[in-house]
Amino acid sequence: MQKTIQQAVTLKGKGIHTAQEASVTFRPLAADMGVIFQRVDLPDKPMIKADINSALSVKKHARRTTIGGQGVEVHTIEHVMAVFSCLGVDNVLVEISGAELPGMDGSAYPYVEAIKKAGLVEQGAARRTFKVTAPLFVDDERSSIVVVPAQDFRISYTLSYDHPLVGDQYLELKIDAETFEKEVAPARTFCLFEEASQLMKDGMGKGANYDNTLVVSKDGIVKNTLRFPDEFIRHKILDLIGDLTLLGMPLKGHVIAIKSGHTMNMRLVQKMKDQLDRQYVAAIKSAEFSPKEGRVDISTILKILPHRYPFLLVDRVISMEEGKRAVGIKNVTINDNFFEGHFPGRPVMPGVLIVEAMAQVGGVLMLSPSENRGKLAFFMAANNVKFRKPVIPGDQLRIEVVAGKIRSRTGQVTTKAFVDDELAAEAELMFALVEK
Repeated sequence: MQKTIQQAVTLKGKGIHTAQEASVTFRPLAADMGVIFQRVDLPDKPMIKADINSALSVKKHARRTTIGGQGVEVHTIEHVMAVFSCLGVDNVLVEISGAELPGMDGSAYPYVEAIKKAGLVEQGAARRTFKVTAPLFVDDERSSIVVVPAQDFRISYTLSYDHPLVGDQYLELKIDAETFEKEVAPARTFCLFEEASQLMKDGMGKGANYDNTLVVSKDGIVKNTLRFPDEFIRHKILDLIGDLTLLGMPLKGHVIAIKSGHTMNMRLVQKMKDQLDRQYVAAIKSAEFSPKEGRVDISTILKILPHRYPFLLVDRVISMEEGKRAVGIKNVTINDNFFEGHFPGRPVMPGVLIVEAMAQVGGVLMLSPSENRGKLAFFMAANNVKFRKPVIPGDQLRIEVVAGKIRSRTGQVTTKAFVDDELAAEAELMFALVEK
């Protein structure tokens, strides 16, 4: 099952690249939301979903993983993303007061301690996993990654540096929570002594010091000691795990990496995402709409509706009579992004989004008959819309939809939304059914 954290927890520190002081607070987030970063230091408190679609160029932001959009960026997320992945945190809001995650001691271990302090809670929604079924491969002149089918998540990494203290190293680990916490999370970031001055000139490592970065000279580690004899390769595995997390779901497969860095890691994630998209399209074309005992879970809803965060407003359908009637659920939480700007002092769910939620349940109903499977239901009109009571965080909307006339190209429904058996809204909706 999917998990989030039980309670909020806050850390503070300096970014390794920007040297900016920032606080970061982890907060619980609803099921199927994923990992969302929020820049609370900016006027509109913009949010960025942490996935491959929001990943920015590694060439522009070297030696780190950066996400962003519309001019807003969050840097060096790979360590905390690896922690979320390996400790099983599927949904979490990351509030950050600056452009870069605190580097802490250069490892992921302080974030492990924070998540363990926050605790985990199951959310009643199934977790999706990307199971590798055929080899995927990316490479360039000096590095490569291949991922092959396996019954667990495993990483084999080969490191090769022209330096006597680093040299050639190989390590294979089965990645689970215990192994990650003990064998990977404590490994710190590193650079060669001769690289350090050039990195500073290029605008990187402004917040680096001998405590949060292992500086490797020809005589040894400068003003520090190793936690593992092979700490360098363990940190490379840490970065790789964090980057793979941008796929948006746990991975089941054996990743074999040779001298890979963030650029190569991202290429592999994009290739896996492309395969997921192809599988999704194929599933849409061939999937049978067969609600189990009249219920439709979120994974099936995702196959039926094209909507995604932040605009998927139905969590599940608890009752379905194909082509006749449906009952859907929308859990309203303070983490819903529209509460940031809609009466923030007294949060109320926007009426237009209540109508949209009703329309989405109506769309599921419209597409349930066999002749409509694989189509799109475009919301065309709303009549006799009435709002009876405000909907606030903590409410659960129960949306009842009854089909009217359903033809090959259009459909009509009447719908009502209830909170604790009290009518909150009602409307008559019309849809146009079109080919995908």
